[in-house]
Amino acid sequence: MLTVDISKPLEGAAGPMDLRVALSIAEGSFTAIMGESGCGKTTLLRILAGLEEATGRIVVDGDFWLKDKNALPPQKRKIGFVFQDYALFENMTVRGNLLFVERDEKLADELLSLTGLTELADRRPSTLSGGQKQRVALARALMRRPRLLLLDEPLSALDPAMRSKLQHDILALHKRFGTTTLMVSHDPAEIYRLADRVIRLDHGRVTADGKPADVLLQAAGSQKFSFRGELLEVQKRDTIHVAIVAIGQQIVEVVLDASTAASLTVGETVTVAAKAFAPTVQKV
Repeated sequence: MLTVDISKPLEGAAGPMDLRVALSIAEGSFTAIMGESGCGKTTLLRILAGLEEATGRIVVDGDFWLKDKNALPPQKRKIGFVFQDYALFENMTVRGNLLFVERDEKLADELLSLTGLTELADRRPSTLSGGQKQRVALARALMRRPRLLLLDEPLSALDPAMRSKLQHDILALHKRFGTTTLMVSHDPAEIYRLADRVIRLDHGRVTADGKPADVLLQAAGSQKFSFRGELLEVQKRDTIHVAIVAIGQQIVEVVLDASTAASLTVGETVTVAAKAFAPTVQKV
């Protein structure tokens, strides 16, 4: 069991704020943390890893990692951390990156096999693709058999096909090793596939906590769906207006009435919602 009750003043996207998080996370669970940029997601992971200071307490299976301001050093916490930028040792081979963490040849061979890296074991990171590098980073993070695996948007730089492949790998490794996992992600589909619990942060506070379906499906009343996206353009086509909206990796077109088209500004965030299967666009 991981118990967290911490606070830390931050300079967020909207100005000064306090990161205040109190929650308990079950051993072996997969928890996703989501929220707008600057809300404190990555800072929370770094506090758990001991890379940033905070006030409060962090308790893992009865062991204090943080008590008031007394913190256990990062190297004494059994943490696996996978960053966005891979953070591999470029002067070492793939196998060398794993064995640098722990001199366990058997475990290294198992992880190389599970992640499909056996044939690349003697290559250096500079010769690998982005997806291959991220698999090396994931395998390396698991070399310590961590009590807590922290994933900070590990797949955000990859194309959709590779993201889908690595999502499968992450879930398989999570189940194989039974590691308690916390992942920061902006991708609702990724969160839905991987997590059994979702925590939403807003300006440093937990505003939602529950199962993925409960937190991610925000349809209300008779709406069938509701997504946020960026308004790229409003076009006039004969007698109708059409909004071009970017939602995640997709670009969609939605027909507007004249008054709605006049109220929208290119570049702003909008919601695309459907009532009785007829999409509408509204300002957030």
